[in-house]
Amino acid sequence: MPLPRARRRVRPAVRRPLLRALLAAALLVCGTAAGTVYVTARAQDGGGPAVSSAASSSVSPSASASTAPGADVEEASVEPVAVPEVDQDALLATALAEVPVEDGAAFSVAVLDTESGAGAVYGDGRFETASIVKVDILAALLLQAQDADRGLTAREEAYAATMIRDSDNTAATALWKAIGEAEGLDAANERFGLTETVGGDGLYWGLTRTTAADQLVLLRQVFGDDDESELSRTSRTYVRRLMGQIAAGQDWGVSAAAADGSTDSSGVGFALKNGWLPRTATGLWVINSVGRVTVDGREYLVAVVSHGNTTKAKGIALVEAAARAGVSVFSS
Repeated sequence: MPLPRARRRVRPAVRRPLLRALLAAALLVCGTAAGTVYVTARAQDGGGPAVSSAASSSVSPSASASTAPGADVEEASVEPVAVPEVDQDALLATALAEVPVEDGAAFSVAVLDTESGAGAVYGDGRFETASIVKVDILAALLLQAQDADRGLTAREEAYAATMIRDSDNTAATALWKAIGEAEGLDAANERFGLTETVGGDGLYWGLTRTTAADQLVLLRQVFGDDDESELSRTSRTYVRRLMGQIAAGQDWGVSAAAADGSTDSSGVGFALKNGWLPRTATGLWVINSVGRVTVDGREYLVAVVSHGNTTKAKGIALVEAAARAGVSVFSS
C-alpha cells in the first residue's frame, strides 16, 4: 500500500524562472527476509519531500517499488536485525520454579502445543510409570493387531476398556501377557520412537521406567496424524475415546490445566491416564498423569511424572500444579 505522502506548496522566486522540480525522498518498503529490512529511496519530479513511517515486517518479500521512467534509484540496506529465538525449555523451567515441591520429591514435565508444534521439556530423569503404562500396553496391543491384519477380540476390548477407564490391574496384567510382556512393549516402543522407556521385569508392568519426554512421544502416537503415528486412524480413535471416558474420581492430573471448561470438537476438555503407586520399601508415592487438554480452543499434549511424594494427595497437587504451569507457557 502506498505510504502517505505530505506535499508542500512551492512559491515562485521574483524575476527568476520557475523551479521545475524539487528533490523528494520517499521510502518504500521493498521486502523483508530473515530479520533484514530493505528500503529504496526514489527521487520524484514536482513533489515535496515524502514522509514515511517505519516499515512493517509483515510486508511480503516479493513486494517491490515501482519507479518513474528516468528516475534515479538508490538502494540502502539496513543492518540485519536478528529475531531472538524463544527458549521454551527455559520458559518452562521458570514457570515450574513457582511450583511447590516437597523435600525429596522430584518431577519432570513435557508439553507440546499441537497447533504450533512448539514444545518444551523440564527434567530428564527416569520415573516408574505406575498405571500410565496402560496406554503404552494398549498401543502395543493395537500395533500387534494391525501387523496381524486383525481387530481386537471381544475379550481384548473388554480388558482394554476397564484397563483405561477404571485403571483395572487384572485387565492390565492380562494384556501385558498378551503383548509378550516387557519384550513386546519394548519392541512396540522402538517403532513408536520411545528411546528411554524400559518395560518392567516379569509381571511388574507398573515398574516400567520412562521419561516425560518419552511419554510425550507416545502421546503423539495416540493424538497425532497419519504421517506421525504407527497406529492407524481407527486405533488412535479407539485409544482417544477410552482416555476421554476416565472413571469419576480418576479424572485428576493434567486435566487441571483444562479447568476453564474449554472443550475440543468432541465436547470434552481432556483425555488422560493417571498412575499412582506407593513404593513398598519407602512408603513414598509415584504420581503420574499424561494426556491431552484443551485450553481456550487450543490443544496441548502434557506429561507429568513424579516420585518421592509423601502422600497421594500431595503428589496429585504437585502434578496438577506442574500441568497448569506447563500449559501456561504456551497459552498465556
